[in-house]
Amino acid sequence: MGWESVLLLWSAAWGAVALVGAGRSLAGVTKAQRTVRLAGRIERVGEVEHGSSRIGGIPVTVAWRDPATGREVLAEGDDGRGETLTAAWVGREIGVSHPAGRPAEHRFANAPEPPARGLAGPAGALFAAYAGLVALAAVRWDWPWALVGGAGAWALLGLWHLPWNVRDRRGKRARLAVMDAVPGRIVAVFRDVRVDEDDGSTITTLTPVVAFTTRDGTAVTAHCTARLADPARSRGRAVTVHHTPADPAEFTLDPAADRRSWAWDLAVSVIVLVLLAATAAVGGWLLLSR
Repeated sequence: MGWESVLLLWSAAWGAVALVGAGRSLAGVTKAQRTVRLAGRIERVGEVEHGSSRIGGIPVTVAWRDPATGREVLAEGDDGRGETLTAAWVGREIGVSHPAGRPAEHRFANAPEPPARGLAGPAGALFAAYAGLVALAAVRWDWPWALVGGAGAWALLGLWHLPWNVRDRRGKRARLAVMDAVPGRIVAVFRDVRVDEDDGSTITTLTPVVAFTTRDGTAVTAHCTARLADPARSRGRAVTVHHTPADPAEFTLDPAADRRSWAWDLAVSVIVLVLLAATAAVGGWLLLSR
């Protein structure tokens, strides 16, 4: 069996998977569609344990109403099954999801999630099928097809996302300009250790936890992703926290550094987009010039 046959079978198989997944989504039987998604409210925030894992590291008690029974459900954490809550305070609305009729198998998210159609899997399968077709075109007709089909598709995707990125950066800058500055303190440092499967080296991730109180009296506990000097010994350190009044989960310790980072991220996105478009153009020129 030659490369063309292998690539053709690859694309056909993934295309079939994508079609089956899309059909299941239309029928409303995907796992995502059978998952109940609703909003919960944090009723209590416990003390974080210094040196523990950041996965499920902020102990919270969450309440929500089960739509099937109408009863209120009260749960403490989700045992790390769901998204890690990076900020918590009493009264915060978070996302809760669980299989229909099984609220004990709940998962938390930092924000309520809209209903899903279960198309992530089919979209991934469609991408795999497309990649196979691009490779097939490169093998059968000529290698510049890989430049056109590969870089061209990514350039179109980047062009579609670029306006959203620009609006997002503008919104962040506007919110940064009206942030409140309040005193905070590093109350703990989470420590996660994993072993690299390739070389067996040990990788340690340290996540400081900051506690601060907003001007309206809301006590917030959150993961601190800012670069702190000597994070392993940062417990007890006093810091100044800049947060948006409407959402204390959006905060920073260094507004100037965030501005520079956002500008650099946008510049990198534009540069990558230009390079991808140029690569696709070169592939097209090579095909036309033959």
